[in-house]
Amino acid sequence: MIDSFFPFSATTGPVTVRVAVSYLPEQSHPALGRWFWAYHVRVENHGDSAVQLLSRHWRISDARGQVSEVEGEGVVGEQPLIGAGGAYDYVSGCPLPTPEGSMVGSYTMEMSDGSQMLVAIPHFPLVAPATAS
Repeated sequence: MIDSFFPFSATTGPVTVRVAVSYLPEQSHPALGRWFWAYHVRVENHGDSAVQLLSRHWRISDARGQVSEVEGEGVVGEQPLIGAGGAYDYVSGCPLPTPEGSMVGSYTMEMSDGSQMLVAIPHFPLVAPATAS
C-alpha cells in the first residue's frame, strides 16, 4: 500500500526515502512560464538506533536542461531525529520555468555513533498535465 502512495523510493543502509509528487495548478501560471509541484517525502529509519537528518542537497533540472543545485541545513526548517523503526514526513514545493523537469538528491544523516552517511533521495519526474501547458 505504501508503495502506491510513494511511487519513488531509494534505500541507503538502514534509511529508505520515499517520494510522492503532485502538480499544483492553483500555484502555477503557465502563461507566465511558471509551473509548481509539491512533493511529499517520507524518511524511514529501519535501523536499530536513531539517525538525524542534518542537511539536504537537491539537483533540480528543467526541460531546457538548466540545472539548479540547492543545499542547506535540514528540511523545512528542521533537523529531525528519527528513532529506530520511526519515520519523518514533510511536504515542500518546487517551481520550474518549464512544464517538465526532475529532482534527485541526498541527505547527510548522522548515525548514533556520530558518523555521517549520505542517503540517496530517489530521482523523480516533475510533469504537468497536458492541459497545463
